[in-house]
Amino acid sequence: MRLPLYIAKRYLFAKKSRNAINVISAVSIAGVAVGTMALIIILSVFNGLEMLVTSIFNTFDPDIKITAAEGKRFIADTSKLRLLVEVNGVSCYSTAIEENALLKYNEKQLPATIKGVDKNYAEVTGIDSSMWDGKFLLTSEGGRPYSVIGAGIAQNLGIRINFVEPLWIYVPDKNSSSTLNPDEAFNNEYIFPAGIFQIEQDYDSKYLYVPLGFAQDLIESGDEISSLEIKFSEGADENEVQKDISKIFGAGFVVQNKYQQQEIFYKVMRSERLAIFLILTLILIIASFNIIGSLTMLIIEKERDIQILKSLGAGDSLIRKIFIFEGWLISIIGALIGLLLGFFVCWLQQKYGIVKLQGETLIVDSYPVVMKFPDFIVVSGTVLLIGFWAAWYPVRYLTKKYLLK
Repeated sequence: MRLPLYIAKRYLFAKKSRNAINVISAVSIAGVAVGTMALIIILSVFNGLEMLVTSIFNTFDPDIKITAAEGKRFIADTSKLRLLVEVNGVSCYSTAIEENALLKYNEKQLPATIKGVDKNYAEVTGIDSSMWDGKFLLTSEGGRPYSVIGAGIAQNLGIRINFVEPLWIYVPDKNSSSTLNPDEAFNNEYIFPAGIFQIEQDYDSKYLYVPLGFAQDLIESGDEISSLEIKFSEGADENEVQKDISKIFGAGFVVQNKYQQQEIFYKVMRSERLAIFLILTLILIIASFNIIGSLTMLIIEKERDIQILKSLGAGDSLIRKIFIFEGWLISIIGALIGLLLGFFVCWLQQKYGIVKLQGETLIVDSYPVVMKFPDFIVVSGTVLLIGFWAAWYPVRYLTKKYLLK
């Protein structure tokens, strides 16, 4: 093994009689390096975007969300709630109700979604950590209801916490039989904002949090709720807890973890990641054709050397290994350079945020990048496998047809 590798290294770095061989070898190394670097950068950017979006979802989505399998709302069974509290791994739960509404502040109007939640909601989710102004307060010590609104809603309606104007909320009156008179077609109530949260544009422009009782009275839903939202205790086995909760509530309810609550999004993101990886791998395969050209010219040039090696007792296998190692060395060198360049570019982006995101964003102003060790292993393995194939097939064909006679 050492002899063919030694000769392959000599052939790779030694000066050839035809300068084109050196040029093609250099181009081959550059092509592999650029492809490897692109794979590392793209995978790291996808990691960063997934982490960013996951952090957004974690702010709003509970560890487990229970909804009715049929219909929008249900009444929580107190016996099931007692069993829920006893499940090993459940830290706390919150009840919530959602409804579309029309918001009116001074002369401005905006459609939005009101979400009535109980006092445990901030503990179940991380909404209180994303406050931009004011605080997450839904009920004062005297029992007065307050609201917490998204920054997008606040901006569109011109709301500031230090303003004293009330925010009016209109929801359709389900008991109304006539829509000719708007006052009779809607239930309405006013509330004062206590805080503004800011996390992501879609959420900020959609949600308004109010006390659960306030929302139920406005919607006239009685004791009905839209969902039960649950937080795990530290170290809980998520799959086991989800199974235990599903057994308690039965087939009439849908019990979803964080991934299932945003299943479509995660599937789309992973599909895009796989598609980009395959496209860049195809480009890398095309770039590896330069290795075939380089080896072809090298084999033709070294025909006299091969005959000398054969006369010294070298077998066909040894001669093939020399040129296979030659092609593989090109891939290895290109892969190492690409890995180093990819790591360096990702590090620069992490530290200095060189490439900025276009448009306004409320979270980050540059592309997030997260490097993961498994990505480096997968990319290295893919590049070396392509490099071995790009060397093995042409070497076997050319040496068999032209030299090993």
